[in-house]
Amino acid sequence: MKRTFVVMTIALALACAKKEAAPVQAKTPPPLPADVAPVASAVNATATAESGAPNAGLAAEAGGTIVATGEFVSPVRSELAAKLPGRVARMYVDEGALIAKGQPLLELETDYTRLNLQRAEADAQRAAAAEADAERDLNRKKELIAKDSIPRATYDRSASAYDQAKAAHASAVAQAAMYKQQMTDSILRSPIAGVVAEKRTDVGQRLGDNTVALVVVQTSPLKLRFRVPEKYLAEVHRGEEVKATADPYPGQVFAGRVTVVGGVIDPATRSFTVETEFPNRDGKLRPGLFARVEMSPRG
Repeated sequence: MKRTFVVMTIALALACAKKEAAPVQAKTPPPLPADVAPVASAVNATATAESGAPNAGLAAEAGGTIVATGEFVSPVRSELAAKLPGRVARMYVDEGALIAKGQPLLELETDYTRLNLQRAEADAQRAAAAEADAERDLNRKKELIAKDSIPRATYDRSASAYDQAKAAHASAVAQAAMYKQQMTDSILRSPIAGVVAEKRTDVGQRLGDNTVALVVVQTSPLKLRFRVPEKYLAEVHRGEEVKATADPYPGQVFAGRVTVVGGVIDPATRSFTVETEFPNRDGKLRPGLFARVEMSPRG
């Protein structure tokens, strides 16, 4: 019995030793669902870029061709405000609408301005008639003063009356012109050809001084920026041709040219900025659209 107990004790000790020596295998997490996997990949890529990876976000080289991604941006962004305060009577565009230079975008109420213009034009007509009468009277007095038929003071009064009538006519014409200008300024027109990026007002709303009603951005041309490793600094030149593709237009290639070659090297990424310009005459490309750009630098 004693021997049997000793043997069982030794066997139990050996079994425990093997259990402790067995390597601990890491558990592999189950694969992510298909609809979540792209999001997780994007998060991991962002974390890698923020961790200070030296080539994060840089252009890559493929067979002597520089390949990069970038976002189209507009060279001009205008926040439009009406020249005069007033209530919006009509809206001619919506957000996202393509617009031409000089195209009407909105119109303010002009009922009172139109009435004031009609009154000013009538005043201008009366002033013109009064000026004509004063001029005829002055001409008669000139003939009489030449014959010494009237005193000099009478002639002077006629000359003064004519000057006053002439000034009154000019003032009435200026008043009418001011109301005409207000009628013109009641229509807000686009200063550029592009697209309506933001619509911040609508019919019936009152616009105050410097109230931004619409934001428009230029769409032709568009700019695209990306970073290139410093070893290509001597090979990238202004005017060099680049090609870009965008997901909404598979198989279509857009041509552009290098406009700016950055002169400062980023010490963190050892790269410089390249800015390109695309004519975009057909208006297919829009600000904010991502694109894949390729260029073949020359020495």
